[in-house]
Amino acid sequence: MNAPVQPSLAAPIADATPALRRSRQARVVWGSHVVTVGADAPVRVQSMTNTDTVDAIGTAIQCKELALAGSELVRITVNTPEAAAAVPHIRDQLDRMGVSVPLIGDFHYNGHRLLAEHPACAEALSKYRINPGNVGKGEKGDRQFAQMIEAALTYDKPVRIGVNWGSLDQELLAQVMDENTRRADPWDARQVMYEALVSSAIGSGDEAVRLGMAPQQVLLSCKVSGVRDLIAVYRELARRCDYPLHLGLTEAGMGTKGTVAPTAALAILLQEGIGDTIRVSLTPQPGEARTQEVVVASEILQSLGLRHFVPSVTACPGCGRTTSTTFQELAKQIDDFCDCRCRCGVPAIPVSRP
Repeated sequence: MNAPVQPSLAAPIADATPALRRSRQARVVWGSHVVTVGADAPVRVQSMTNTDTVDAIGTAIQCKELALAGSELVRITVNTPEAAAAVPHIRDQLDRMGVSVPLIGDFHYNGHRLLAEHPACAEALSKYRINPGNVGKGEKGDRQFAQMIEAALTYDKPVRIGVNWGSLDQELLAQVMDENTRRADPWDARQVMYEALVSSAIGSGDEAVRLGMAPQQVLLSCKVSGVRDLIAVYRELARRCDYPLHLGLTEAGMGTKGTVAPTAALAILLQEGIGDTIRVSLTPQPGEARTQEVVVASEILQSLGLRHFVPSVTACPGCGRTTSTTFQELAKQIDDFCDCRCRCGVPAIPVSRP
């Protein structure tokens, strides 16, 4: 017996459209190629190389592979004078190959010195990533942070203040812990960590602005490796500021776990209108292409309806009524065909039809 039909509501059921983002808009530039980040720009896909940056040819080839897979920004490690000296050659090689993807320099500990001593590196990069937890302590840290901001101003580059819970500013953490002990109802350790992460990111961003950076050219990130931790931290970060935000679950892992955990976290935040660039920090399986992290990030955005990269192939999962592998094989052939042609810039639908 059928259940009685309930009367319809006065208004239709609302579409689950992702909330609008409220961030400022940054511009990441190389030559005439401009990648806008934030505000009404598309959520951008970012990736990072795992080659030795000193190997300029190998790094340029991987950058090209990541760009062809759909990465709109590529981050490279700049950790030694030799790596800094290689950056202009990487940029030149990419330009020769017709790949205009902007390069982001990832600096730890000695970025202030590398940028000052290697001006060609500072100029060849399109953005600098600064970790406030390892630029130095006290007045020395303030001075070295200011030197990196000075380089960004000199070469007109945006910066990302990238806080990571594995390298959190210990002085700031101690200050937040001291404040917590004076509360009538102290927070638990996890809440203290959240506050330290958010305070470090926003405080460093505000300091960069005080030193002369345009607010829209300062991006923030707070990387943690727990799904619920990431959601909590970014909700608070978005509530307190309008800097463009980079999303990513650090140390995501490999295989299924490395795919599912970032997807779970990023999908919730993006649906709430939080996040302007994303990266899936996927540890490749032995022999797996580095480009897989780009594929996963692109699929997250496409599944939410935020971007469209390749045609979506709908396929039956199979059951006891479909014991043949025909549909599985057909779905894979179509999926591979569309993915290859679209990511290589070739139209997915053949011109000739049977």
